[in-house]
Amino acid sequence: MALGDTLFPDSDRLDDWFPRDMLDAGSGLMMAGQRLGVVVGGSLSRGLDVKLDRETVIEDLAVGRYVVVRGSRKRFFCMITDITLDTTNPAIRSDPPDLSDPFLREIYAGTAAFGTIHVAPMLTIDEDEGEPRPVKTIPSHFMPVEIATAEDVNDVFGREDPTHFNVGAPLELEQTQVNLDLRRLVERSVGVFGKSGTGKSFLTRILLAGIIKNKIAANLIFDMHNDYGWAVKDEHGTQAKGLKQLFPGDIAIFTLDDEATRRRGARADHVVTISYRDIQPEDLAMLKTTLDLSDSMIDAAYELQKKWRDGWIKRLIDAEPEDMDALKDELTSNMASVQALQRRVRRFERFDFLQPDAIEDSAKKILEFIERGQSVVLEFGRYGNALEAYILVANYLTRRIHSMYVEQVEKALGDESAEPRQLLITIEEAHKFLDPSIARQTIFGTIARELRKYNVTLLIVDQRPSGIDEEVMSQIGTRVTALLDNERDIAAVLTGISGAGGLREVLARLDTKQQAIIMGHAVPMPVVVKTRTYDTEFYAAVSGEFSSDGGSSARGGIKTEADRARDRDSRRLR
Repeated sequence: MALGDTLFPDSDRLDDWFPRDMLDAGSGLMMAGQRLGVVVGGSLSRGLDVKLDRETVIEDLAVGRYVVVRGSRKRFFCMITDITLDTTNPAIRSDPPDLSDPFLREIYAGTAAFGTIHVAPMLTIDEDEGEPRPVKTIPSHFMPVEIATAEDVNDVFGREDPTHFNVGAPLELEQTQVNLDLRRLVERSVGVFGKSGTGKSFLTRILLAGIIKNKIAANLIFDMHNDYGWAVKDEHGTQAKGLKQLFPGDIAIFTLDDEATRRRGARADHVVTISYRDIQPEDLAMLKTTLDLSDSMIDAAYELQKKWRDGWIKRLIDAEPEDMDALKDELTSNMASVQALQRRVRRFERFDFLQPDAIEDSAKKILEFIERGQSVVLEFGRYGNALEAYILVANYLTRRIHSMYVEQVEKALGDESAEPRQLLITIEEAHKFLDPSIARQTIFGTIARELRKYNVTLLIVDQRPSGIDEEVMSQIGTRVTALLDNERDIAAVLTGISGAGGLREVLARLDTKQQAIIMGHAVPMPVVVKTRTYDTEFYAAVSGEFSSDGGSSARGGIKTEADRARDRDSRRLR
């Protein structure tokens, strides 16, 4: 066929002039590096407007997806924050054309009617320097916009190495991965947020596995619902391995309820008991909301401690009516408040871990394991459903351990080799510890505000971030957030984040499972990820690095001789 025959077919059939394979060219799935359109407007503060090419299928786009604007000298890394439909003629809105004819549909699509996306610039890479930089300018008109490639993502998030850990893949880019900077993650406090049922516990377990695998920090995990230490069933009824099974020589299980731990097939390294003598009025102040304690009751607690010294709370619990009558002339506090305080602290009698005299100092025991390079998971067993028990124990142990860390850091006098190992403390139901009314007085509020001054930071897990004190939220370095649908919670998570307006739409439209947006200190730019699946492939990837010969065999929960030696040492300690 001659060239002229190709350009001007000798036919009266429409398909010969406009082949259907050309009409359907844009119907396939989008590929990395595919052009989407061009920049047609915008600003640095509001973001960029992109007119989509007629070949771009708008239904294949999603908020949270990465795109790259190829400027004349820079690459601009952007996130899609909104998708809109537009027309050149407003009359089309009131009198839409009949698009049952494919030919008419192609005439209108992308010309008279077209799609646009709004993208938020996050980072730039100068082609000469090659290093990601904060955005301080924008590309010029008509610069091409493309789907980000694996190479683009790797240029921003780097490669996985001993200090960077793969937590998942960017949206629609599953052939690459997002690697968190673990050292930056733990040097400031971390928040994991999401509504109930979004997989916060599994997401937290992935983060903890990366920190333990790469030996970045020691961990003290207050395991309210026994989710982290030993195996637990997921929503499909499948047994998911606990951290002890993935890292048998690097995890010690402490428990308040040894019977419940043994029933689940685990063996505790230490059974925690706490003496009534060690409970201070400030521990009760943490329970102000949970136990409905008034200010006058807390004042009475301080006065009773001053009068009765260490045994004050046990004496109050055991006090008979005649003992209470004798206090009337000895206390300035209102007796009605003292009696109300007695009724509330008598609830502690159902906690078997509270003893007149503790068997061992559990705070010192935890510190012993941490100094030996192990992380500690404290299981609450049947007490996990008693919020007052969780708050009391977590506050008491954290207060003691933080005090020991402060003492060790100050003794080191700037000698880093003498300082204690970095410690990350994980707490659930964090808004109960960091409520605005008490956050300034609690040890957890103190740790959050100190940043890493004494080598202690927090990993807080919560479904109501709006209940956390604003000052504490401002000190959280990295925020890993699953789906939230409460406006106040979304606003709290985005406090202090650049470009929060665009991210609000992204956050509200996350999937209910295995999607999260990560922003802050540990990532160079906010990123929506499909998180790694917590399954056998993940087990092999994280536990394989700990084979005794330093190789990469995925031995899962099988113990090496080194593990057995560590277990023997653990038994001697107990």
